Amino acid sequence: MDNDKSRAQTALSYIGELYKVERQAREDGANCDQRKRLRLDKSLPIITAFGKWLYQEIQTGEVLPKSQIGKAFGYTLNRWEKLSAYLYDGLLEIDNNLIENQIRPIAIGRKNYLFAGSHKGAQRAASIYSFFAICKLHEVNPYEWLKYVFDNIEQTKVSNLEKLYPQNYKVMMATTTETA
Repeated sequence: MDNDKSRAQTALSYIGELYKVERQAREDGANCDQRKRLRLDKSLPIITAFGKWLYQEIQTGEVLPKSQIGKAFGYTLNRWEKLSAYLYDGLLEIDNNLIENQIRPIAIGRKNYLFAGSHKGAQRAASIYSFFAICKLHEVNPYEWLKYVFDNIEQTKVSNLEKLYPQNYKVMMATTTETA
């Protein structure tokens, strides 16, 4: 924000403080309840001060609504409830960077998916990509998982197909390893 560097730096310092709390939660290995408590103890005062500062800066009349910084402030305040929702749920992340990084390969290849041969072919490809993304998310070897699925799909009832999902395969393999 070249047009108002000092205000932009102040806003970024508030945001940086919020990310420090998230880093602390990760480093401490906090579970969902602990993250929520930490956020309410440390992040809530920061985000409250940040919101008050944004509002006061706009109220002074020195920040023009159509300036770059004014648009940024307006955007932030108009979405304040959604931006601060993560404070009250330890399962939520402060941002969506993890998901964006997960879907980046799919987004990059989107043009190629137009040439799947047919609509049904594209749907099948999307299903396979989804399963591989789930494998990656749950740290499951896709080759081993697919081998397991092909070996067990005939004996699996349609009502129990979720047992073949990558995340359930991982749990089943962990249980099998523990009992062996």
